[in-house]
Amino acid sequence: MSVVRIPPVLRQATGGEREIEVDGSTVSEVLDALYEKHPAVRTQLVTPEGDLHKFVNVYLNDEDVRLLSWLDTEVGDRDTLLILPAMAGGAA
Repeated sequence: MSVVRIPPVLRQATGGEREIEVDGSTVSEVLDALYEKHPAVRTQLVTPEGDLHKFVNVYLNDEDVRLLSWLDTEVGDRDTLLILPAMAGGAA
């Protein structure tokens, strides 16, 4: 199983869990397994069309998967996936 690290902004959707172990051989499969365990995460990360929002960054062992094979990037049993939704906003 690989580990998905959950940032504070998404922890309400995971019942407060910081790390979740899931099965999957690609980033896409790992995310699908995460959504199966915690459906509320999907609503925060995925567009109505089923794609990841542009503001969602995904790292596999500290490497941006956009620079690898994106959602088809292979994931090993001891790998760590980090999901980081970009934060925006502030005072006007």
